[in-house]
Amino acid sequence: MTVIVSNDMPEAIRGMLKRWFIEPRPNVFVGTLNRCTHEKTIEYIKRNAGGIGLLIISYPNCQGYKIESFGPTDRKGVEVAGLWLVAEKWEESEEVRSEGRGNPQ
Repeated sequence: MTVIVSNDMPEAIRGMLKRWFIEPRPNVFVGTLNRCTHEKTIEYIKRNAGGIGLLIISYPNCQGYKIESFGPTDRKGVEVAGLWLVAEKWEESEEVRSEGRGNPQ
């Protein structure tokens, strides 16, 4: 399965994506493609649509997917202890920074 969350997708590319994906909300596309079509479609989007935000694709790990981000986005996919999470804001508290450096408190 593939999920594409776009910040700003040109109308021509949105129309193309509607051939293979459903669009449950504007600029959110969900679908399952065979490998060849998937690779060609994602490559085309990366080349021609700068406004793509997040790409969530099936992947053989414990969660079954991985997250990639492209272009400017206010969220990013991060892998923490083997799990993919979406970080909206990434702020470390002073306590976490101190523990990360190995400084005792």
